[in-house]
Amino acid sequence: MKILVCVKRVLDPQVKARVKAGGSGVDLTNVKMTMNPFCENALEEALRMREAGVGEEIIVASVGGGKTEETLRHGLAMGADRAIQVVTEDNLEPLAIAKVLKAVADREGVGLVLTGKQAIDNDSNQTAQMMSALLGWSLATFCSDITIEGDKATVVREVDAGLETIEVKMPAVMSADLRLNEPRYVKLPDVMKAKRKPMDKIDLESLGIDTAKRLTTLQVEEPEGRAAGVIVNSVGELVEKLRNEAKVI
Repeated sequence: MKILVCVKRVLDPQVKARVKAGGSGVDLTNVKMTMNPFCENALEEALRMREAGVGEEIIVASVGGGKTEETLRHGLAMGADRAIQVVTEDNLEPLAIAKVLKAVADREGVGLVLTGKQAIDNDSNQTAQMMSALLGWSLATFCSDITIEGDKATVVREVDAGLETIEVKMPAVMSADLRLNEPRYVKLPDVMKAKRKPMDKIDLESLGIDTAKRLTTLQVEEPEGRAAGVIVNSVGELVEKLRNEAKVI
């Protein structure tokens, strides 16, 4: 079974995001970028599936400009067999991304698509669900455990009330949660090997997909700063402040 792992290049989680002066978006000029952490979990799970004999070939795919190649090379260094970059400088919306990745899945004839549950930059949490609908495949989101046997998969999902175990038919689209696994550390020899692994580049326009924007960003603002904390001298004072100042009780 071929496994397609969809990854995204995002702002490094350790870097503080800055809003552009005009409020049109986040300023990504000269900042450190990395693979989305949830996407790393998805790729790690694909690698473990291959090691267990469930998957045969792992393909990492991403949509973006020139520097997206760096993110894909990281995926190859982790252990993916090859990479596909759909090249565009446009900032595509989740529906357009889903359409593009669906086209890649069709072209490659994969039996499983793994994604991160969401990207930490926009937190949309939509691409996996939309891909499932476009492909007509089963869907399992927020996965913290995956077991595939034949044409069925048993998945443990992270839900608000705790954990939910479901069974889905293959082929399927699954999105990884952080508790699914611990991504492996990439060693220098693996980075060097990744440079020799194949990477296909596809021009977005050649796919003939409608990627027109359907959303308009009105304003991006930084959250207000938090007020300094205070030390209280008694439980009674704490209750009084919670009731009269914070108004939470």
